[in-house]
Amino acid sequence: MTCVSEQHLTQQLPAVPFYCPVPPARHRAGEVLNDRTVRWMRSRRLDEDERQLKRLAVCDFGGLAAATMPYGQLGPLALMAKLHAVLFSLDDAVCDESGATADRLAQETSRIMRALEAPDTGSAGDSPHTAALRLLRLELEEYASAQQLRRFTEAMRVYTSGLVWEASWRSDTRLPSLDDYVTLWMRAIGMAPSTAMIEIVGGFSVPDEDLQDARVRALTEITWTLVSWDNDLYSRNKELERVGDDLNLIDVVCQEQGCDPQRALVRVVAMRDRMMVLFDRLAAQVAEEADEGLRRYVRGLAQFVRGHLDWASLCPRYAVVSGPRTPTGGWWKQQPADNSPEPLPIPTIAWWWDQLAPAH
Repeated sequence: MTCVSEQHLTQQLPAVPFYCPVPPARHRAGEVLNDRTVRWMRSRRLDEDERQLKRLAVCDFGGLAAATMPYGQLGPLALMAKLHAVLFSLDDAVCDESGATADRLAQETSRIMRALEAPDTGSAGDSPHTAALRLLRLELEEYASAQQLRRFTEAMRVYTSGLVWEASWRSDTRLPSLDDYVTLWMRAIGMAPSTAMIEIVGGFSVPDEDLQDARVRALTEITWTLVSWDNDLYSRNKELERVGDDLNLIDVVCQEQGCDPQRALVRVVAMRDRMMVLFDRLAAQVAEEADEGLRRYVRGLAQFVRGHLDWASLCPRYAVVSGPRTPTGGWWKQQPADNSPEPLPIPTIAWWWDQLAPAH
């Protein structure tokens, strides 16, 4: 993957402020959740490398759960923090930094999915990640309905299929098209199981027909994509410094539009802000006619976008010694770089804008 191959290790891009009109919030149990999660993660031996375990231990998974789901009930919120720990460990140990192949990921993710489909009987061949996810799936039965368990399992299938697709590109000398990358990354970022947990953690239920409404599906996918793009914006310097990885939205835009990373950064920020504006407008329209359960779900989506950024602004995982840590002028900005109501020219997501009701 070579969009900026000669220069990317010496040219760190500046940090950028984020536009997010969602107010911050945080569950008061964040520190307690994190302490419990770190102890649990170590007891499960999710990684045999002590340096990697220490790196994971400072990620503040309890803080991530507390910021993204401040409305949560303590029991399922603790499971959410543990799920974050497993998925981050899986990402580092089996995906991003291990030279994983699509073949290897297909085997590992198939075992994971079987453990989630039939969690009652363990296997001697379970990896630490598969065993941990099997245990979490069993614990989830205390808080989730059969319908919610089905949704969670299907959401994990979306996520694991994205991991395999991601691994296939990591072994390629090219970068994917922008259209493919957007679809790939909204799946591989792990947001599908996270949004499936919103109603479980919140202690409410949304009917299938509401979640399948095109407007709600659009809001859900926008949430996945905002989180994945935000991650690309603040983590690119870390990925380049640690593993020379340029499978990133900025570098994909470099390739697609024939521009340098600085220009691509400007364009990506504008794309991201236009999508944030769309989310805000569409969420308001859906909330006008939604019942209480669906309104809580939509608020949960918005809070995840905001809480993820609040967590990332402080997380040591993304600090790079040689790169900028804080955007000039602060982490936040008051106005979007682009508030156009027109769809982004990305076919796989252009339909989101079609869900907006005409302005009066």
